[in-house]
Amino acid sequence: MFKFARLNLNLRLRRFSTAINRRHIEDEGDWFYSSEWWDSGSSNSRTVFRKVSRSGNGVVSVVAHPCSKPDRSSWARTEKWLEQRYAEICPNIKHGGKLRISGYEWRTLHFNEYTRESTVKILAACREDDPASLYFMQQAHCLAVPYVKSMISAGLATISSCNYDLMKNAIHGNQNMNILCIGHGGGSIPLFLASKIPGAVVHIVEIDPVVISASIQAMGFPAFSVMTPSGKRACTKPNPIDQILWNGTHERILLYNSDAEKFILDSTSVYDIIFIDAYDGEDIFPHKLWEPCSPFIQALTNRLHPDHGTVVVNLHTDVDLVLDKPNQTVFSLLPMGKHVSQVCRSYKDALLINDSSANGVAYTVSVPWVCNTSLVVCRGLGRPEEGSGWSIVLNSLMSKALEVEKLVNMPFSCLQYIKRGFTPVD
Repeated sequence: MFKFARLNLNLRLRRFSTAINRRHIEDEGDWFYSSEWWDSGSSNSRTVFRKVSRSGNGVVSVVAHPCSKPDRSSWARTEKWLEQRYAEICPNIKHGGKLRISGYEWRTLHFNEYTRESTVKILAACREDDPASLYFMQQAHCLAVPYVKSMISAGLATISSCNYDLMKNAIHGNQNMNILCIGHGGGSIPLFLASKIPGAVVHIVEIDPVVISASIQAMGFPAFSVMTPSGKRACTKPNPIDQILWNGTHERILLYNSDAEKFILDSTSVYDIIFIDAYDGEDIFPHKLWEPCSPFIQALTNRLHPDHGTVVVNLHTDVDLVLDKPNQTVFSLLPMGKHVSQVCRSYKDALLINDSSANGVAYTVSVPWVCNTSLVVCRGLGRPEEGSGWSIVLNSLMSKALEVEKLVNMPFSCLQYIKRGFTPVD
């Protein structure tokens, strides 16, 4: 979830920085295109999903907006790829086996009409022999919101700085990279990681079944990912169309409708990296997911890999962090803004200080153009000594960010999300 508007000039400058790169844009999710999906009241926009949540998110809706990229001239290449995939999956279908692109759209998930929870780009396609058929495929490579890029960049650069060989273990698929995402939204983070990292096995925990329905019905998230309470797939086997569109990616994503605390307490899995982005319709990060003595925080310690485990948390703040001045009064119009320092300390203390076997660091980086901060807590990185120690950590992270860009074939620069506002959590 991300927040804008309502504050003073300095905050507006932070959110709508004029330093946007105006070069030729190759990243379809570049912030340059945000004007296409930002205005939900545009005459070109329409609501494609709307339902009342009983899980604290109010009215959950998805709004569709036209997008300019990719333009029609590039559709033929994608249609050819779809045709080849169709022939591989359904070799016995000789006629009518072609999929045609109907178009591309931005889809934005809203809570209570005003809060933009996430934004994705979808491809809409239909069978040539049945124009009324319609299939949505979220464009996994397109990350439209800066905080999502920040979380992924910081997480992958940090775990790669530990004793974790991203290339050997996960990129080549020689070993699973076990990932947990707490909070689903439109599913951008899990889908990006599963599609870019062949060894990634991604578990998702989402408390609201309406959000899950919205992501699948209106935002092109693969339906095969949904799990039952018994731990089995809701669909016993993938739909052929899913196999055509996802090419196995959907088989490495497991989406659970569950309370995060219950999931963590019941789980026996150990995760290499955990992403947490769990805000409700009132823009509140539930206290039980960050209070120091909460069962969730305590159990999270045992779910994180002891040697390189990394946790990345999305935080909302419209003020600078005051980690070194805990008693200072913090003015914030965002509900969670005044609690950010407490959240940072809670995660650091639980995952590092209170665990006698853990070594590691905690830091935050600010996100450009939006009121978000990414908190990273990592085991495996040695805590630096006073003086230039943190500069060495930052230099290592920046170096690994460049490596990750190449290894994962990122459509955007990871580096800019590592060095911006880097602040140790002491």
